[in-house]
Amino acid sequence: MKPLESGDPIRLGPYRILAVLGEGGMGKVYVGQDGEGHVAAVKVLHPHLTHDQNLTQRFVREAQMARAVAGGSVARVLDARTEGGRPWIATEFLTGPTLADAVRSHGPFDEPTVRALAAALAHALRDIHAAGLVHRDLKPANIVLTATGPRVIDFGIARPEHGLTLTATGQVPVTPGYGAPEQVLGQRVGPPADVFSLGAVLVYAASGQQAYEGSHVAAVQYEVVHGEPRLDRVPPTLQQLIGPCLAKDSALRPLPDQIIQYFAPPRAPNAPGGGDRSRRTSRPANTACTG
Repeated sequence: MKPLESGDPIRLGPYRILAVLGEGGMGKVYVGQDGEGHVAAVKVLHPHLTHDQNLTQRFVREAQMARAVAGGSVARVLDARTEGGRPWIATEFLTGPTLADAVRSHGPFDEPTVRALAAALAHALRDIHAAGLVHRDLKPANIVLTATGPRVIDFGIARPEHGLTLTATGQVPVTPGYGAPEQVLGQRVGPPADVFSLGAVLVYAASGQQAYEGSHVAAVQYEVVHGEPRLDRVPPTLQQLIGPCLAKDSALRPLPDQIIQYFAPPRAPNAPGGGDRSRRTSRPANTACTG
């Protein structure tokens, strides 16, 4: 956290602004506390974006829709308003490192941990998609590892599955190496785009490196659209599970429920039904690739 600077708000709605959590392409995130002592992460749209009235209206409207996301795998949206011409979103404040911080500090996760992470994030995507939303920016920095499990944050660019996208105005960039090919190409984006992002996240968690790399942003995005993911440092047993998530064709990516099933821990050979596990573990990739 960083101290407030000149120009930062002192209060937004019921929240007294205490410090700066971070800043991104869409806005700045603060720590806020209401009159009852409850702490929240408050994201405010950048001033230079507030001149687009359609953008600001969608920013708040789509955040309000995100309040419908059920389950405990995402940071709950607490409120969303426009105040003084600047829209803001308040979400549940989560304690713990992000996935990006954890991998940078401690290195790649082992296979059981990656499997558990994959299942938890697939649950989160299932909840998000069930609410009719697409997150659009799943990446290591937007996953907080809390004491109760991974939680997905930042609904600032989530959008209804069937509706206008914030990227239609060119205001929200695709995170290089994590946005799906259809996002990079400016095409219609649906739930499979989040599955692609999940695949890229799992490559990072399992190997400590991005699935797609390049000397500059355009080179990374070219690899996303035309290249193959770097899976050489991912354990072979995980490669066949993660690979289908990164299919160029969105129709070939698995559904969140399939991902939950595929990443379940392998059964012991002497466990009931476990004798043919070796055959079953080779099937998810093929099953996923057939939609």
